[in-house]
Formats: sequence, structure tokens, C-alpha cells
Amino acid sequence: MKIRLDKYLADMGVGTRTETRRMVSKGQVRVNGAAVLKAEQKVETGHDEVSVNGVFVPYEEFEYYMLNKPAGIISASGDKREKTVVDLIESRRRKDLFPVGRLDRDTEGLLLITNDGALSHRLLSPRKHVDKVYYARVRGIVTADDVRRFEEGVDIGDEKHTLPARLVIQSNDESNMESEITLTIREGRFHQVKRMFQAVGKEVVYLKRIQMGSLVLDSTLRPGEYKKLDRKELEE
Repeated sequence: MKIRLDKYLADMGVGTRTETRRMVSKGQVRVNGAAVLKAEQKVETGHDEVSVNGVFVPYEEFEYYMLNKPAGIISASGDKREKTVVDLIESRRRKDLFPVGRLDRDTEGLLLITNDGALSHRLLSPRKHVDKVYYARVRGIVTADDVRRFEEGVDIGDEKHTLPARLVIQSNDESNMESEITLTIREGRFHQVKRMFQAVGKEVVYLKRIQMGSLVLDSTLRPGEYKKLDRKELEE
């Protein structure tokens, strides 16, 4: 792909378009070892070698990060007042990253951060029915009847009932009237998991997404930590 040199550098987070043009005009930028003084010069990504002050700047069209989202952070690409999930990706090169889907402020767990819009659409499109798996602690004792109701679809106040969901009871603590469950859904409605349990008279007190499609949250990532997807994860 051929793009302007100043755009190449700006895409890779070297600076703004204005700043990168200034770098070029000062002779700080080289392409294939030769100094370049025109910011509009086209370079071939993946072929031409671009360096700034002697430091090689490889081009990445897309970036993919797995984030273990902590509670208290909003799922947005930017906000003037609050810290966002994208702000947590300190090693990012591109400035056009965004979260694939949203997790509520108080929900933790797996969130994919990328700038690949086509992939985001495939993962979020209701027609694709991509599984999303959650772990939750629920106030109240989850029963076999709840499992059946979730399988049939639940009325959460929308025009349509939820799609069939797979509810698995991990444990029931009758002394504290609390249950641990995993839930697999194929939608992403507003506060869906919480509303589904409200519909059966229970309350979610802790929620964490642990899987999205084939992508499973890395158990070594603590809340707020992230990693680049490896080749296997990208292929899947």
C-alpha cells in the first residue's frame, strides 16, 4: 500500500501531520537510507524502510490488543473527562484504536482493542451470532428453572425476548444466598446479562467477560493489563 510519508509517520504515532512534515523538512527522516525532504513523497508500506533520527519505524496497518478491562474504566476510544480503555494501551502506535463492543463501567474482563473495523463488524453483527461468555456472581440461588428460561429466551423489556442463552451453574451458596455461574450469549444488548437475571428475580453483583468467539481471556493478565494478540489468536 502506497501512502504519503507524513501520513505514514502520523499513523505510527511519531507525531501529528504538522509535526511529521517539520521532521521531514529538517532532514530527520530517511527512506531506504536516503534523506527525504518532501513530506508528500509516497512510500510502500511493508517494503520501504522508514527511519526517524536513525530509529526504524515499521508500519502496522492494524493493531490488535487483548485487554483485561478493570472496573471503573469506560469502554470508549476517548473522553475529555474520564480515562478510557484505549488510554490503558500505553504501547499503542496508532491513534485510531477503539474497543470492539462495550463492557459496562463496573464490568471486568476481555475486551479487544483494535483499529480493524471489518473485524469489529464481524464480531458484533447480530447475524454472526458470535458467542460471548461471562462469569458472574449472582445474589440469589440460580435454579434449573432459570437455566430453562434462559434457554428459551427471556423478556428483558425490549421488543423481542433474548436469543437462547446457555446458563451453567458453577456453585450455589445457600448460606449467603449467592450463586456463581457462567453464561453464554450471542447478543450485546444494553446491560443484557444484568437485565436477564433481573427478569428472574436475581441481581448480578460481579460480572466478568472471559471469552468472545474463539478469543479467551489470558489468565495471566491482571485487571488493567493487556497484550498484543499472538499469531494463533489472530488466525482464529
